[in-house]
Amino acid sequence: MVKIAFFDIDGTLLKLGRKELSPNTLAALQMLQHNGILLCMATGRSYPGIPHFDGIAFDIYLTFNGSYVVSHDRVIRKEPLNRSDVACIVRNLRRMNRAIAISNTSEIVTNGTDPELEQYFSFGRSELIIAENFDELCNGDVFQIMCSCRKEEYNRILEGTTNARITAWWDKAADIIPLSGGKGAAVADVLKFFGFSRDEAIAFGDGINDIEMLQAVGTGVAMGNAKAAVKEIADEICGSVEDDGVFTYCRARNFFRA
Repeated sequence: MVKIAFFDIDGTLLKLGRKELSPNTLAALQMLQHNGILLCMATGRSYPGIPHFDGIAFDIYLTFNGSYVVSHDRVIRKEPLNRSDVACIVRNLRRMNRAIAISNTSEIVTNGTDPELEQYFSFGRSELIIAENFDELCNGDVFQIMCSCRKEEYNRILEGTTNARITAWWDKAADIIPLSGGKGAAVADVLKFFGFSRDEAIAFGDGINDIEMLQAVGTGVAMGNAKAAVKEIADEICGSVEDDGVFTYCRARNFFRA
């Protein structure tokens, strides 16, 4: 019996570029919660950038691709990047003439901008804020660094780091997180916190950064619009986000029982 459901946001619950859930998706989440299933938002977005939807409140927020997880003000997981790694990554990106975005638990700021970073922010309807105190903020807790780049540049970005890695859901940008981070590790911590087995958990996702999450639960469901690599590892595939895939899957599996 499913007791907890993990949901990626962009491309899974939300159509890309949209900021409101479809009526069917909202109804699915409401019915799951009505039937006692905990809802976890599992996103690469920053904690200050998580969306809030009318008609539903999630029980758990798994943010920064798993580096910061909270449930009703209880911190389940808190793992910022190593500060020496932050300094190294910032130096590397400056040498590459790339704008850099950093995020802590209260704000997300950049030291500049470029067209692809702006597009990356626009997917989540987030405002790109250039901070004069960027360097000062880099000396505090940083949970995620974002930049525009291509896969072949990953090694240059991480050169000299010891505890950082890249996860990405878009091929023109990257999220840099702690080496031990990721949605899969965070899901395991959430299950342990609530005393659930992996067989009591289901997860839905569409991006490469969702693979670990889908593998960490009893049933990993790839969206119909998911990347091919995500579909290959998934236990099941549902309809696309454009066709309310989460709603139709949950209805077919009788998750809406009275």
